[in-house]
Amino acid sequence: MSEEGDIGMAARRNMDRRETQYFVDGNTVRKAVPERRPSRQQEIKQRRKRRARQERALHMNLPYVVVLTAAVICSLGICVDYLHVQSSMAKQMDDIKKIEQDLENLRAENDAAELSINASIDLDYIYKVATEELGMVYANKEQVILYDKTESEYIKQYEDVPKR
Repeated sequence: MSEEGDIGMAARRNMDRRETQYFVDGNTVRKAVPERRPSRQQEIKQRRKRRARQERALHMNLPYVVVLTAAVICSLGICVDYLHVQSSMAKQMDDIKKIEQDLENLRAENDAAELSINASIDLDYIYKVATEELGMVYANKEQVILYDKTESEYIKQYEDVPKR
């Protein structure tokens, strides 16, 4: 190292020794780091830089104002569009609820009508007319032909029923 570097280090060591303070934290003693204050010239430079940054931050030229205005208008447009979409979705949800309620009412009416129809059928009268007036009889065991179950729940008959 050069002599200037050695002198600077020695001066710093002497300054550290003079300004060093000790403090107790819990059960250990620690060495406090001395505060280094910036010189008067450095403080002035920092203030000037800070003031220049503030002035630049406050300075607004025409392109900046135009871009800022466009951004605000776009943001407002997006917000209005969002509110419109949200209100239309709420209206659609209300319409869906109304339609579902109407469907439930129609199902209830249909079930009530079906119960009324089933209750009005007199099975004894049907049996009496079928056997006495029309001469119908129950089938014998030999007359019953059973089919194997197919994939669908019903059978389409295109031909006559085969005889045994």
